[in-house]
Amino acid sequence: MKQGNSVLGGYADTIFDVMSGLARQYKSVNLGQGFPDDPGPEDVRRAAADYLMTGHNQYPPMLGIPELRQAVAEHNKRFYDLDVDWQSEVMVTSGATEALGDCLFGLIEPGDEVVLIEPLYDSYIPIVRRAGGVPKLVRLQPPHWVLPRDELAAAFGPKTKLILINSPMNPCSKVFDAEELGFIAELCVKHDVFAVCDEVYEHLTFDGLRHTPLMKFPGMRERTARIGSSGKTFSVTGWKVGYITAAPQVLKPILKAHQFVTFTTPPALQWGTAVGLRKEDAYFSKLASDMQAKRDRLVNGLRDIGFEVMPSRGTYFVTTDFRPLGFNGTDEDFCRHITVEAGVTAVPTSAFYNGANAPRHFARFCFCKNDSTLDAALERLSAHFLKRRKP
Repeated sequence: MKQGNSVLGGYADTIFDVMSGLARQYKSVNLGQGFPDDPGPEDVRRAAADYLMTGHNQYPPMLGIPELRQAVAEHNKRFYDLDVDWQSEVMVTSGATEALGDCLFGLIEPGDEVVLIEPLYDSYIPIVRRAGGVPKLVRLQPPHWVLPRDELAAAFGPKTKLILINSPMNPCSKVFDAEELGFIAELCVKHDVFAVCDEVYEHLTFDGLRHTPLMKFPGMRERTARIGSSGKTFSVTGWKVGYITAAPQVLKPILKAHQFVTFTTPPALQWGTAVGLRKEDAYFSKLASDMQAKRDRLVNGLRDIGFEVMPSRGTYFVTTDFRPLGFNGTDEDFCRHITVEAGVTAVPTSAFYNGANAPRHFARFCFCKNDSTLDAALERLSAHFLKRRKP
């Protein structure tokens, strides 16, 4: 019998689905997959529900309903002083992952090189390869995840078409600073390449750090596609509403991909997202401060147990080195071990690497959970590793 596509057929099930399946099987506390316990702001959910009952439930415009596109443009101006034409520079997608796919399918040709920064979200490379692109990997190293400028510059060449950058960055929780972003912008301008910016955690930065879009830097406004997400900004990951901001000449081929992938996104969820993006500034600052408190709660508990914890400057996640606990297996072994034996699930960080010699001694924990969930996980881990230490 003939086989399916050779690119996608070679990939195993996503690590998030695998670990969440194990969590359900063993009834563990799931700190692996990044979905909040919080149901999301009531007014945002209510707006979507009301629209579902009283609004227009047929096909919305392919670019997205005007109210959401206008709200995205206003949001860009309010937070980043970016002047955006909502009619020609904003498009709504069915989640940020669709937005990534649309950007890559729309902007690269077979044989084009795409610069990617490890560790990286697991969908990036499959989409690049399915679009015919050639990944060029540059690796950040723990614990500080500093951008290796020489290696990055060497990754750009005559075949480079695009760089895909994620900031704040999943899984290593790095927030790129202005100097790093400026260096990336200079390379993009020098080599005349596109930048696709996965900025879904834009409002989840900690310790006084602020997110700055790469689009703000000289020469980048006309070559950047900036991706946002209702799921991360309003804690409604199941809604799958994403949005792309890009100059008209960049957005046009991305739109062509979108029209043949999903074409539209549920209008009620678009309406709810528009209401959310127009919420007062206090909502966005509280979102970050509340998440920072959860980060601190989990980080302090993990350190007390004996983990070495890497800095977490943004996102939902913290990366830990489990070797101080005396566990000598791989990260996959460790995550399966604590799921089965301790009743807590994490994700092996090697799943976020594609190059050779990926580190195998880190586990990623998610802290976008209720305090009671975090406390239960810490109690289980503490009891388990205390028991292991007893003679």
